[in-house]
Amino acid sequence: QVQMVESGGGLVEAGGSLRLSCTISGLVTAVGWFRQAPGREREEVSCDNWNIDKTYHSPYYSSSVKGRFTISMDVAKNTLYLQMDSLKFEDTGMYYCAAVRAWGGSWCLVGDYWGQGTQVIVSS
Repeated sequence: QVQMVESGGGLVEAGGSLRLSCTISGLVTAVGWFRQAPGREREEVSCDNWNIDKTYHSPYYSSSVKGRFTISMDVAKNTLYLQMDSLKFEDTGMYYCAAVRAWGGSWCLVGDYWGQGTQVIVSS
């Protein structure tokens, strides 16, 4: 059984930054961040392998966040992060970390385990 608990959301002005955290218990091989705004479909934000040498690959980022968001992890602390810089109003939404079933350079397929989400609100 995998459990994931997000934190770090909040209210921030456009142009500001937030760092989301996700504490993970259980075994995962790939993880990711997803978001959903009211009235919109869930969107993949970023995905990466868990505890794998990243020397020869880059994480997946959606085109809407690439260059502004950075996914990282502290395996010793079982924690996944999402550093969000240069935030825009359209980044507003509920952010979830999740186990990832598979991912590639331009796609990410969510798995079966999710956190409860953390709300991000960006004021324009």
